[in-house]
Amino acid sequence: MRVPFLAIGFLAVATSPPAVAQTSPPPATPAGIPLDAPWKESVFKFATEKLQHSAWGVSHSERDYLMASRLAAESKLEIDTDVLFAAAFLHDVGAFDAFRKEGVDHTDRAAELVPDILNGAGFPAAKVSAVQDAVRNHMYYRADAGRPESIVLHDADTLDFLGTIGIARILSLTTRHRWATDLATAAKTLEGFNTDLPPRLMTSAAKKLALARVAESRAILESLKAETEDGKAR
Repeated sequence: MRVPFLAIGFLAVATSPPAVAQTSPPPATPAGIPLDAPWKESVFKFATEKLQHSAWGVSHSERDYLMASRLAAESKLEIDTDVLFAAAFLHDVGAFDAFRKEGVDHTDRAAELVPDILNGAGFPAAKVSAVQDAVRNHMYYRADAGRPESIVLHDADTLDFLGTIGIARILSLTTRHRWATDLATAAKTLEGFNTDLPPRLMTSAAKKLALARVAESRAILESLKAETEDGKAR
């Protein structure tokens, strides 16, 4: 039987699958961290506009977030990624001249500043205290971290002082502003980090990573010493 052309067209339309709406992926940081909530875009904008620095700026925050996420996964720790994101990008705000307070450790100063920044961004109010805990305890010399986000941020931030990236960060401070130092002092600081920081790590995953980073750092520092006569340029 011959089917009229119009009938064929009708059948084709009737049996076609429904069109699927195309959705764009959320914006992301340069390292690929999704900015999948308006408050994340606001916090990241704040960081990129006000917290740029070669040693503890936005790139450092991205590394801390990604490493802390990795440590949480390897340590089987359940973390709140909202808390970790906010803490990673704001933990050093108290170290910047526009926000620092004389006589107040930058970790404590950051904890003071976080509520206003996050409330203005629309961050969930019930999670602000957890962010404060993480930023207050992120440095290697703090050992009071209790929440899982605080533990992994503490270890991630400590690891960022080790290895090649640790060397790059500390050397970037030489002759700069109030953090001014020289090459020999920077090398001595790094040698101290290689000895003093690994025992302060809290997770087994971070301690394992530290072994490789310390070996890497020591090899580079030995070359630096050989080529610059104990850090003093020839």
